[in-house]
Amino acid sequence: MKSVNDLWEDMGSLEEEEMSHVMTKLFTIYEGHLKRDSNSEESLSFFKNLDRAITETSQCNLNRR
Repeated sequence: MKSVNDLWEDMGSLEEEEMSHVMTKLFTIYEGHLKRDSNSEESLSFFKNLDRAITETSQCNLNRR
């Protein structure tokens, strides 16, 4: 497995369209985990953190306007 620093670097080198693809892939991976196990702590945590990140980003963007 790559280090966190290497992953940060990889993310920084992605084009916007590629980043969208990465997010979609992560979403479908964890969605699949939840379909197999609706109590998957890992998947529930992912979606909780995703919700928080979307909310914080949306609020930040609203404050800039």
